[in-house]
Amino acid sequence: MRNRFHPAFIILNLSVLILFVLCLLLGSVRIPMDAVLQILLGRGEDYPLWNAIIISSRLPQAITAIIAGGALAVSGLMLQTLFRNPLAGPSILGVSDGANLGVALVMLCSGGTAGIGVTSTGFLSIILAAFIGAGAVMAIIVFFSNIVNNSVMLLIIGIMTAYLASSVISILNWVAAPDQVNQFVMWGMGDFSSVSMEKLPWMAGAAILGISLSFLLTKQLNALLLGDSYAANLGVNIRRTRTLIFLSAGVQTAAVTAFCGPVSFIGLAVPHIARLLLGSSNHRYLLPASVLCGAVMALLCNLLTSIPLGGGILPLNAITPIIGAPVIIYVILNRRNIHYF
Repeated sequence: MRNRFHPAFIILNLSVLILFVLCLLLGSVRIPMDAVLQILLGRGEDYPLWNAIIISSRLPQAITAIIAGGALAVSGLMLQTLFRNPLAGPSILGVSDGANLGVALVMLCSGGTAGIGVTSTGFLSIILAAFIGAGAVMAIIVFFSNIVNNSVMLLIIGIMTAYLASSVISILNWVAAPDQVNQFVMWGMGDFSSVSMEKLPWMAGAAILGISLSFLLTKQLNALLLGDSYAANLGVNIRRTRTLIFLSAGVQTAAVTAFCGPVSFIGLAVPHIARLLLGSSNHRYLLPASVLCGAVMALLCNLLTSIPLGGGILPLNAITPIIGAPVIIYVILNRRNIHYF
């Protein structure tokens, strides 16, 4: 790709804008475009009900989808590059499972006092538990990254850590009360709507911190495309770069999982969509393209979940595989035709 003004970037930016507007307009209550504009400009006194829907629900939900989609996509891209494996994703190192385990310990062992959306204290305990669980797994991976020099071995350690966390979660589900299990299952469906305008800065701050670190690693990521030996010959500190990638991906995954629940397929599928659109493996372009593609996919999934069905909205993780799974199947069947490593 000769320059950064690839047509794909124009398409992606327009797609983000269109989907963002649609997320504000459409839902169980349809709001006219002129009313939405008035509300966004701070002149929503004439539409008190619509004003509450936009400001308290749809606007933070759409912004959350953009940030979460971008963060998960960048995490997936970095891990696929590090492990040179197109099927690597944010959950591959067990960070998501660590966050799940932290939330499971709170929800399934708290006697039902930390229910989702019941109290601000309950929500805060869930957020802290998710961050602690993800941080614990991330610390384990960073520790082993300083001992094990082989990326494949680190990948296996991450997978085994994820299995251990999943096993503990299964045991907790087995011994917990049915209502507690139901709360945990609902959280595990994923949800962009649980982040209010007051909570959004915390989620956005952590995610943007991780994304910013990933952009600082652009040159190292491009060097890793040549293999660890070549990257080391180019002056890249492999061990430090690996640790920084783990930290960046871990922070982004933990932030999204803590506030939105475990969101599947976006981190795994979106980097492939970005490669297909750009026809390039240069992270100078892939990183911003992945952010935009992640935002587009998350907004599209968020829009589809807003369709009323059976008296409620669809769960997020019921939609993401519908888009993500065909992408992965296409990648498996056409791997030779895609610019990878």
